[in-house]
Amino acid sequence: MNRNLRTALLAAVGVCSMTGLGFASVPLYRMFCEATGLDGTTQRGDRAPGRVGQKITVAFDSNVAQGMPWKFQPERRADTIDIGGRDMAFFTASNTGNKAVTGTATFNVTPTVAGKYFTKIQCFCFTQQTLQAGETVRMPVIFYVDPAILNDPDTRDVEEITLSYTFYPVDSGKTAS
Repeated sequence: MNRNLRTALLAAVGVCSMTGLGFASVPLYRMFCEATGLDGTTQRGDRAPGRVGQKITVAFDSNVAQGMPWKFQPERRADTIDIGGRDMAFFTASNTGNKAVTGTATFNVTPTVAGKYFTKIQCFCFTQQTLQAGETVRMPVIFYVDPAILNDPDTRDVEEITLSYTFYPVDSGKTAS
C-alpha cells in the first residue's frame, strides 16, 4: 500500500470515528451523569431499599419554558421523608392554551452532590406529556433517597434536597398561545 493511500485510509477512519463519537456523545454523557450524579442528575431504580430511621426534607420546584402555555406546580412545596423509604409527590400541569401541546420535563437535584443518592422509580419526566387545550393532569413521581447519602462526607450535612423540573415544548415552533 502506498503512502498516500494509507494516509487517505487513516483520514477516512478518523472522520468515521469522530462522527460516531459525535453521535454517541449525548447518550454516553447521559450515562456518565446518571452513574456519577454529575450536575444533580438523579438515578433510576426499581424499588427502595427500606427505611433507615433518619429523615430528610425534599423541596419541589417547577418551571415552564417561556412561551409554553402551561401552568405547572407541585401539590406540596416540600415533604420530610424517611431516608431509604419509598415516597411519592404529585405535580399538576394545566394547558392554558387553545391547542394540544406536548412537553417534556428536564430535571435536576440540588445540592448537586446529592444527585447520585436521589433515585426515581417512576416519573412523568421519563416520557413526553401531551395536554389538550384546557386539560389539567396530576403527575406522580415515585422516589427515594439512598441511605448511602449518610456515609458520604460530602453529603453528611445535607438536610434538604431540591428536586426541580422544567417543562419544555417538544416542538418549540408549535406551542399554543
